[in-house]
This record gives sequence, C-alpha cells and structure tokens, in this order.
Amino acid sequence: MKTYVPKKDEIERKWWLIDAEGKVLGRLATQVSILLRGKRNPRYAGFTDTGDFVVIVNADKIKVTGRKMEQKKYYSHTGYPGGIKEKSLKELLEKKPEEVIRKAVGGMVPKNKLNRAILKKLKIYSGPSHPHESQQPQEYQF
Repeated sequence: MKTYVPKKDEIERKWWLIDAEGKVLGRLATQVSILLRGKRNPRYAGFTDTGDFVVIVNADKIKVTGRKMEQKKYYSHTGYPGGIKEKSLKELLEKKPEEVIRKAVGGMVPKNKLNRAILKKLKIYSGPSHPHESQQPQEYQF
C-alpha cells in the first residue's frame, strides 16, 4: 500500500470565524489547533500542512476555570543574566489578549518545521471586527 501525499493544488483551505466570547481557553485552543492542522480534512497527512485558516474575534472575553487568573504564569527571558520576566494571566489578558490564545494554541501544535506555517494561518483580534471579510469566513460552531 502506498502512502498518500496531498499535492499543493489539491489542498482546499477554508476560512473559519470563531467568536471567543465566553469560551474556555483550553477547550477553544484544542478546537483551533485541530482546524489549523487539518485533522478534520479527509486529505489529512501529518507531515504536510493541510489545515484551514482560523480567525478568532473577542479574544479579550475568554474565560478560564478555577484560580488561573492569579496562579497561571507566563515566563520570558531577555537573554541577559537575571533577565527572566514573569506575568500572570490577568496581566497578559489586560495588555495583550491575543498572546494568551496564541500561546495556548502554540503549545498544542507540533514542535517541528510545520509549526511556523501552521501558526501563520491563525488570526486573532481582541475586538469584534476583523479585516478578513473578503475571504468570507464561515462561523464555526463547537
């Protein structure tokens, strides 16, 4: 049996619109990562990028369960000695709500050469409007 390899011209990418208002962060991220990788596509192959584009609006209105707002920490390092920075989920949601979703989805896609190509198809906006109306994204229901 031969391995099926999808060709570039065979891949049909759809645009999906997801309203994140009231959605739980982790559950939203798992559904988005499945769409971005193309795992619902019948032509899915794990070694190629067959996924769809995803537009997320209202990123600032997501929910988290438990006490994650105070307890969940995001770390970054400047590259200098003692340059580690720490922010809580609450602080990051106030300043950059798009980054919270981007980091959650980024942790759920493979860490290989496809990672950057997959995450380029993710468009996140904190308000209800987005500049992708000409692509006619379809509303995605959970």
